[in-house]
Amino acid sequence: MNFNLTLQDILIYPIKSLGGIRVQEALVQEKGFQYDRRWMLVDSQKRFVSQREFPKLALLQVGIQDDGLVVFSKVKTEYQISIPFVLADGPKVEVSIWDDQVEAQVVSEEIGAWFSEFIGFDVELVVMPETSQRKVDPRYAVNAESVSFADGMPYLIIGQSSLDDLNSRLEVPVPMDRFRPNLVFVGGQAFLEDELKKIRIGAIEFQIVKPCARCVLTTVDQTTGISGKEPLKTLASYRTIKNKVMFGQNVVALQSGTIRIGDSILPI
Repeated sequence: MNFNLTLQDILIYPIKSLGGIRVQEALVQEKGFQYDRRWMLVDSQKRFVSQREFPKLALLQVGIQDDGLVVFSKVKTEYQISIPFVLADGPKVEVSIWDDQVEAQVVSEEIGAWFSEFIGFDVELVVMPETSQRKVDPRYAVNAESVSFADGMPYLIIGQSSLDDLNSRLEVPVPMDRFRPNLVFVGGQAFLEDELKKIRIGAIEFQIVKPCARCVLTTVDQTTGISGKEPLKTLASYRTIKNKVMFGQNVVALQSGTIRIGDSILPI
């Protein structure tokens, strides 16, 4: 087995279901990378809003600046808004994400109005306070970890070879952004990540805990916000396990610290 593995990409998604950012280095924390999915849009029922129902959210890109986030339209870049890291002047609310109820805080009425205008109905942007605890499913937690507003797990890892394998079967190749990983590595055969259990990236140890079941979000083109049938249809033909289409592996961090693109990845 080839263990000459290198970290190719580090990706964070500060606002759940909006465009992700490739960064050169990131701070590994229990809930996920620093700033990763710490913000989320919710509807009037305080339920999370995602590209599954509203693929046009793909057209909103997020950037990180020294003092906060900037969100802008990929189509019309002058259409943008800044969100300071320290801004959270709205009420504390309980929001729902899948089966979890989580304490969050509304960022501001003005910012909620900006997103509402874009998406076409009333939404609010909420932030997860550091004190908020949303526990990882105990079947997969290693040290009773908490997670951000990510679907269920703090980190997702995929090998570039796995995407290459998928693209060799598709008429039109898809980029990795369809799968919203946090960690992408090069080296090794396709789906090597399925065989790894515990790894060290740079100086930080991670535990691979379960395969990631994929949904219709993978069919949304992240540059146009238009959804189709691929790559889910092709993936389902050879990556279905117990009626779920699997691609990538969910991960928890066993330590905190900084990792960087180019770090070696060693199975432990």
